[in-house]
Amino acid sequence: MDVLLDNLDLYGPFFLTTIKLFVISAVASLVFGTFLAMLRVSPVPVFRVVGTAYVTILRNTPLTLVFAFLVFAYPLLDVLKLSYFTSAVVALTIYTSAFICEVVRSGINTVPVGQAEAARALGLSFTQVLGQVVLPQAVRSVVPPLMSMLIALLKNTTIAAGFNVVEAGAIRQYLAERGDNQLVGLLWVALGFIILVALLSLVQRAFEKRWSVAR
Repeated sequence: MDVLLDNLDLYGPFFLTTIKLFVISAVASLVFGTFLAMLRVSPVPVFRVVGTAYVTILRNTPLTLVFAFLVFAYPLLDVLKLSYFTSAVVALTIYTSAFICEVVRSGINTVPVGQAEAARALGLSFTQVLGQVVLPQAVRSVVPPLMSMLIALLKNTTIAAGFNVVEAGAIRQYLAERGDNQLVGLLWVALGFIILVALLSLVQRAFEKRWSVAR
């Protein structure tokens, strides 16, 4: 307990940064991942190829390499200067979106084809069919895997510590500099993540309960 109390100036701000990093990346990943899923099921061949290529490349690229590119290689392009925090958000977003895309696409495939055909018969466009008919049902059916992706995203935020982002994953380094017990310090970090994951699990159950009744 002494390690935690003596270093509250680390645990508080650093975990707050982790939460900010997670929330921003999660929202961006859900939006971009859904957009990619729309490309994957688009009737336009070019869009399907682009979506498939993106997902294939990102899903087979280690997240650490994505971070390394944005932090070390991207600045050499001299296009738009990004802070370490922003670079971490972008890296987590473009990586996680590829996985969320496949989750959403699997949900889209569970919606009966007849519903989409009926919507098109009523004169709705492809975008309207997806947005108003298919996606609302698809998301309901993939809440557990979506939350699993978000939990993985939360844990992946610790990689940002290796790229100059002062979040929870960097606490050990600061404890070492202060001469505190790193093992005990890491146990408190682990407990912090367990609490955050538990909160996400509660959110998942709340959505499942609400939508199961709606069905």
